[in-house]
Amino acid sequence: MSDEILLTRREFTVESALAMLAGVTITISGCGDNDEGTVNVMPTSPTAGDKTGTVSTDAGHTHTGADITAAQLTAGNAISLTLVGSGHTHTVALSQTDLSQINAGTRVQKVSSTDNAHAHTVTFN
Repeated sequence: MSDEILLTRREFTVESALAMLAGVTITISGCGDNDEGTVNVMPTSPTAGDKTGTVSTDAGHTHTGADITAAQLTAGNAISLTLVGSGHTHTVALSQTDLSQINAGTRVQKVSSTDNAHAHTVTFN
């Protein structure tokens, strides 16, 4: 369950409506009557309107995972990205204000968490 994204029914409704408007296919697994009010949504491939940040090269390497979906940008809720690769991870927190600025095309730079005694800077243009 570590790779699954759990959403409330309200969040699912908003995300699915935004995804349909963006032409994204949504795959629902485990849809049924449950007591938690959550729906499992499988990740989709990148679509128009998604934004990918550039991760700096620090400690002799870089990472992937600086991707924001169009739906996340439109929803405007704060998110956390997980940068992966090189045997460890970093996280990058993006606030509602950050997402609004990225969506508007403003350059935003954020410093990741520190892991293995270093951090990375992620730049969204």
